[in-house]
Amino acid sequence: MEVVEKRRELRRKIIETASSWVSSLHLRLTAVIIGSYARGDFNLWSDVDLLMVSTDFEGSPVERLRALQIPAGFQVIPLTPEEFNRLRVKGDRLASEAIDSGVILRDDLKIFRGDVRPFKDEVKP
Repeated sequence: MEVVEKRRELRRKIIETASSWVSSLHLRLTAVIIGSYARGDFNLWSDVDLLMVSTDFEGSPVERLRALQIPAGFQVIPLTPEEFNRLRVKGDRLASEAIDSGVILRDDLKIFRGDVRPFKDEVKP
C-alpha cells in the first residue's frame, strides 16, 4: 500500500505545482491537466500535459509557447477559445479528454461552467 500512497502524493505535488504556476500567469485563461497525470497512470518519464485556452494568446502556437515561461517537465498546448471549440465540435481527443477527465486548474473562461471536478481520490488544490 505504501507504493500507492507515494504515487498519490507525487501526483498531488505535481498538480499543486501546475496549479501554482497557472495561478501566477497574468492571463485570462482556462487550464486543464490532461493525459497520464489526469488519469493517474503516469510514470517516471511522463510529462505534465497542460491544455491552456486563453483569449490573451496571440500569434502562432509556437509564438504563444515562447511567451510563456513553461516549467521543466510541462507540455503546454496553447489554444484560443475558437480553436478549442473547433476541436470540441469535431470530437477531438484533446478536447474530449479535457472535458471528460481533465483536472481543472483554472477556468476564467467558464468553459466548464461550474463543473468543478477534484482529481480522483484527493482534495482539490
